[in-house]
Amino acid sequence: MTDHSGVIRAVRRSPLVLGVAAAVVAASMVPAGGVPDAGTDSTDPRQSTSEIERPFALPGHVERDDNGALYVGEGESRFALRVNLLTTAGRLIRENQGLLPYVADVGPVTVDGSYYEVRISSDDRTITPDRLGAMREILAHPEDWSPDQVDEAREQLPGLAARYEQTQRDKQTIVVRFARTAPNTLVGAVTALQDDTTVFLEAAPPWGEPSSYRVADGGIRASSPGLDDPELTGHFALTPTRRPDAGAAYASISDLVAGMQGGDAAPGSAAAALRYTLDGNETITFTTTVSGDAATSTASSTANTRAGHGEILADIARARARADVGTLSGSGPAGRSATAMRSAIALNANYDERFRQRFLVWGWGRGGAENDTIFTGWDSAWDAVVALTVDPELAREHERDLFDTGGPRYDQLHAGPMHAYAVKRIYGATGDLDLVREAYPALAGFIEKLPEWDVNGDGLLEAPYDADPSKVGNHLGLDDLPVYWSAERIAKEGGSGDERDNTDLTDVALTSYYALMAQTMAELADALGRDDDARRYRALFDDVKRAVNETLWNEEQGMYLDRHLDGRWGEVVTPTIFYPLFGGVATDERARRTVRENLLDPEKFWGEYAVPSISRDDAEYCANGLEAPNASASYTYYLGWNQENSCEQWRGAVWPPMNATVYDGLKRYGLDQAAGELAQKSTDMWLDTWDRGKQFPEYFDPEPGQVINGSAVDSAWRYYTWSNVMPLMAVHELVAEDPWGTPGSVTFGSLVLTGRNTVDDVRVGGSTYAATVSPDRTELRQDGRQVFRAVGGRVVVRDFVATGQRACFEVHADSRVRLQFLPERGAPRRTTVGAGRTEACL
Repeated sequence: MTDHSGVIRAVRRSPLVLGVAAAVVAASMVPAGGVPDAGTDSTDPRQSTSEIERPFALPGHVERDDNGALYVGEGESRFALRVNLLTTAGRLIRENQGLLPYVADVGPVTVDGSYYEVRISSDDRTITPDRLGAMREILAHPEDWSPDQVDEAREQLPGLAARYEQTQRDKQTIVVRFARTAPNTLVGAVTALQDDTTVFLEAAPPWGEPSSYRVADGGIRASSPGLDDPELTGHFALTPTRRPDAGAAYASISDLVAGMQGGDAAPGSAAAALRYTLDGNETITFTTTVSGDAATSTASSTANTRAGHGEILADIARARARADVGTLSGSGPAGRSATAMRSAIALNANYDERFRQRFLVWGWGRGGAENDTIFTGWDSAWDAVVALTVDPELAREHERDLFDTGGPRYDQLHAGPMHAYAVKRIYGATGDLDLVREAYPALAGFIEKLPEWDVNGDGLLEAPYDADPSKVGNHLGLDDLPVYWSAERIAKEGGSGDERDNTDLTDVALTSYYALMAQTMAELADALGRDDDARRYRALFDDVKRAVNETLWNEEQGMYLDRHLDGRWGEVVTPTIFYPLFGGVATDERARRTVRENLLDPEKFWGEYAVPSISRDDAEYCANGLEAPNASASYTYYLGWNQENSCEQWRGAVWPPMNATVYDGLKRYGLDQAAGELAQKSTDMWLDTWDRGKQFPEYFDPEPGQVINGSAVDSAWRYYTWSNVMPLMAVHELVAEDPWGTPGSVTFGSLVLTGRNTVDDVRVGGSTYAATVSPDRTELRQDGRQVFRAVGGRVVVRDFVATGQRACFEVHADSRVRLQFLPERGAPRRTTVGAGRTEACL
């Protein structure tokens, strides 16, 4: 090993713990509230929502409006625009509760609202050729299927096939595009792809607030009092470049909907709409503005529209060409997932009308039961982790919104640990100490309750009891995962007031989260200068780690495993056996063995599609009511029309947060080869679904070769935010904040990703990073200047901090590699390292 200009030594990777000094460094890097990227003009409209003074306009950002935009005016007055499609059958495709299945294409979409594009089609994809193919397969080979399946196929196929053919004949599609030309101004275009397409431009209050709308001068004008300051009034103007075929204002939203569908509707001022009938490839354009002055709003909108249809299209084209400039994007076989992931996250960004900040909606239909509020379970912690790479300010607002709402929900016991983890990562990347201060009391209260699940006082937590078999794993968001079926009820004595009883099943996953939270709380306590708290939490972590290794390690099976209080081992093997790596409680030797003998075994968890939620060799794998797999190779796990296949849910489906938990644990222990392979598999699955339909589903099929699903599931129309942790792994293989390193440090490089991949505009510690990674070359740029190069092989670099003239880091190389650090001044500093792990300062 040759060292030409720096200090270098071989090291063994071990988990890193943030200390007081490191936390202080992080706190000084980025002031609370953030700093703009280097070279960013503070007047540039490409700023996050929180940095835009009222008034502002953003495409999307309203709970049920992928087809529209949100406008916030003076005093927090608010307006919404929607572009609606009226089908030939008279169905109005208007908002997400009915719109979601009709979104046929997405992107590019930017988080800052500078560009937005979606395609909406009347083909709702509930009947597809592949699903019809399953029924035809059954009728062609009835001997291979159950009598019920044969009868169902014979009865339903003719009608379903006829409906599909009619839907395709009647299909209409529109392309909706927005570009922001000023903080308060959006220009837009709607293009019809078929003749006789009816569309509406609708203006209405986004949350049913008192507003006044009217049709005037061929457009729509509206006003609304400020909710924060009723003395102020916001004004909205929509001005098309072409007069509508018809337009009206209505007395209520229900009248508006009835009027657009051709029914009886009372006139009034609650909302308004303009109607157009378009030919194929015909486009209408318009300008929308929001202002504190009616004349200014109208004049601005009219002046921009007066520039003409062609100029608006030119503005939109320019914005589209710049959509990947100054925001997360990438290229290459895996790197392009960064661009797609950014569009997916931007599509699910929402505005909290109560706390005046952004957050990410989490589930199908944009949020499930908590339709207009942030979800406080574990789901949204992963959403924050993804947002941190896409837009750190969005991640900060998302977590602030959660703690403004009251903090993580206790009935999902890993919500607290996961949100502590999210806060730690946001703090490490941005230095936002205000977020730590806000989150700390709620997180401290959460962890203090957790010992109520320790039945015998040994420091390990038992799973809570639930009489409903479909909810036995709900404490970890694992629903009816069979690992919990054998848990026996134990009456709880005392506790926090939580009404659930205890069980006799010591839960390796819950205990791992407990350890993770203890260590994370120690780090957050360090950042706040709470020395006594930090010592107490570290002692708790040490106690849990010792107990896990004394009680939950199964030497014969080579894994950490659930265990009953009487000593019996859990019988169902799931990816939770890898959670001790994420929690930091596995020993190095046991971590490697667990991964080698279980994760990487294709008969258990590995394979083309990984990681299944139950081991492939378990009797419960892909059972789910199917007595035996079907004989058809393409429909092996098919159950019936409109039913999930037998591999879905917790019978084998690949769940993104499970994969992310395993990936982060692998990275924590420096198992870079396995981590890179998991990142590649996860990203390939996600991109397959994205490329086929711009969808990002809640979970994925674990079996390749199934015609109906591909890598996605029957419910693949869902836009589930946590799905984006799948491509996030590949982005983190390229460059990301290092969650296990010094705050403000980055990790970059991959031992696995195929081809040449790039990623741009990853913001950490007040700097903007870009990376290029290929099998024989890895390069890192910081604030537009190249600072690092590795040539001759693959590398993973950790804990990289460059301070002008010096860089310190750890490198894991797969062969002999030449390294070069390029300081701000002077000659490059070079060294060469061999295969393995080395720590260096250049």
